[in-house]
Amino acid sequence: MDIVLVHPQIPHNTGCAARLAAALQLPLHLVEPLGFSLEDKYLKRAGLDYWPKVALHVHPDLEAALTALAEGSERPLSDRLKLFSARGGASLFEAKFETDDVLLFGSETAGLPAELLEAHADQRVYIPVDPGVRSLNLANVVCLGAYTAMNRSGAPLPANDGAHVPTPSGGSITPIERIQN
Repeated sequence: MDIVLVHPQIPHNTGCAARLAAALQLPLHLVEPLGFSLEDKYLKRAGLDYWPKVALHVHPDLEAALTALAEGSERPLSDRLKLFSARGGASLFEAKFETDDVLLFGSETAGLPAELLEAHADQRVYIPVDPGVRSLNLANVVCLGAYTAMNRSGAPLPANDGAHVPTPSGGSITPIERIQN
């Protein structure tokens, strides 16, 4: 399972998603342009000292990200996509998930691109909220979506009895892969 943030704008939300990716040992993909630098202090602070544990991939655009994500799976990428949207689709709590799904989340201001949502309308997932609330915070949606998808797909959650083993701190935010155009 992969987490993909398409054009995230708020460093704190991306930092929280990175910390979640480290906790669940899921790859995190960021699709440029980003609304911040990878050197942003708020991004670093939100991810705490877990950045060395994040399998971070940075892609120059959505097409490059989808091409990279299509590799290495027997299922076609189009079958693996789960597009999180505040506007329709299947409820997160009724959607079906597989262990190799790709969870896509759009920017805080614009969501996912309309053409992507239209092309994969049957793979949209929403989180039920009161009609008077426009949407949830991106970091909250990524967390709820990833844990629910892993649980519903049968993917193993981290085996943890509450123990904590400190991670060596420090280090910069370094993608293990930066795709270039």
